[in-house]
Amino acid sequence: MVMDLTQIVKAYDVRGVVPDQLDEGVARAIGAAFARFVGAPAVVTAYDMRESSIPLSRAFAAGVTSQGVDVVEAGLGSTDMLYFASGFLDMPGAMFTASHNPAKYNGIKMCQAGAAPIGQDSGLTDIRDMAAAGLPDAEGEPGSLSGRDLLAEYAGYLRGLVDLSGIRPLTVVIDAGNGMGGHTVPAVLADLPLRVVPMYFELDGNFPNHEANPLEPANIVDLQRRVVAEGADIGIAFDGDADRCFIVDELGQPVSPSAVTALVAVRELAKAGDDPSDRVVIHNLICSKAVPEIVREHGGEPVRTRVGHSFIKGEMARTGAVFGGEHSAHYYFRDFWRADTGMLAAMHVLAALGAGDVALSALAADYARYPASGEINSTVADQQGRLGAVEEHFAVLKGTKVDHLDGLTVDLPNGSWFNIRASNTEPLLRLNVEGRDEASMAGLRDVVLAIVRSEAP
Repeated sequence: MVMDLTQIVKAYDVRGVVPDQLDEGVARAIGAAFARFVGAPAVVTAYDMRESSIPLSRAFAAGVTSQGVDVVEAGLGSTDMLYFASGFLDMPGAMFTASHNPAKYNGIKMCQAGAAPIGQDSGLTDIRDMAAAGLPDAEGEPGSLSGRDLLAEYAGYLRGLVDLSGIRPLTVVIDAGNGMGGHTVPAVLADLPLRVVPMYFELDGNFPNHEANPLEPANIVDLQRRVVAEGADIGIAFDGDADRCFIVDELGQPVSPSAVTALVAVRELAKAGDDPSDRVVIHNLICSKAVPEIVREHGGEPVRTRVGHSFIKGEMARTGAVFGGEHSAHYYFRDFWRADTGMLAAMHVLAALGAGDVALSALAADYARYPASGEINSTVADQQGRLGAVEEHFAVLKGTKVDHLDGLTVDLPNGSWFNIRASNTEPLLRLNVEGRDEASMAGLRDVVLAIVRSEAP
């Protein structure tokens, strides 16, 4: 019987409701297909704290071993720990997580050896089709299943990239959201000049306190209040699988991921050698214009990409870039196999803050130059029609520049700009606006939204 996997195989991973869409039979089939696709003698797996993660990972492992391929099980871990395992062991890997999605979901993120991404255009479609058709067991002996705890080696590797031992003492409130940050943070930040105030470190895939998605403002309210109440220097929130981090300053105010991108870029550029690739920094097109400005001011070469980790990683591979950042708070490091790691980004912010005596709000202000709207979603019946209407309105204005790298980006002569692009999975248009000042940002935002929503259902 052929499985229908089209609903759960997404652009970059497998994700669905358990057990309605994703069960152990599906996981086993995907495991067999993954083993056949990567053609390696062994693969490494890890899983998050969701109740379904161990059963799904073991079923996947059974599929892998059915093809005569060994499985090294790293056990509980964050997604970036799985990327570490893939790079450190030079093995293809699979992470069982649904990231920030609610408890009823689970998923599989897969990569080639060295944490090279597997997405729709780089093998995920092939894996889906093989899994849907079903694969017979390979001839000969099945593969073996063994365990290896890599948490200490992961922590040691990160601490070797960013030395926090000499910083001034800091009070740090960390909200793990009952996700994998509660497992990895104690190992990475132990025995440093940090007073860590933990929030929701108890691993619980039912997320009893709030959803593990700090991109939603409601989910960082507890952290903001606690930072102020503790008189802390900084707050850090991780998403469910701890591959993204979000920063809050000592006043309880969020620090823009674009500002974090610029800050980390400056630190990476300070280490640059003679190789031109040491000066390349990738940023996606909804990052603040401050990011490429600051990169250039520090001798770097900014490279602009579409939104999405496959585009960032692709450009990093092409250019050899030292660092890449997305406005969604994904941060990618050449020293980390070009993979994204929220933990390493957080350590860079701690190092920058701890190296001086200024408050985080003042430090971040150096990297946040322009008011921004944040991402605004509009439900529309005719995405392309509304995009065309927006372009028609602005293209006739003198001095306006238009490009279509990802949706529609419009640069105005006064320095304001916006990007609007269609969602791949929902009837939404996503708008990001930035202005030279608050009034110009708000005015531009309102004009674009009026056009977009004039035919909204």
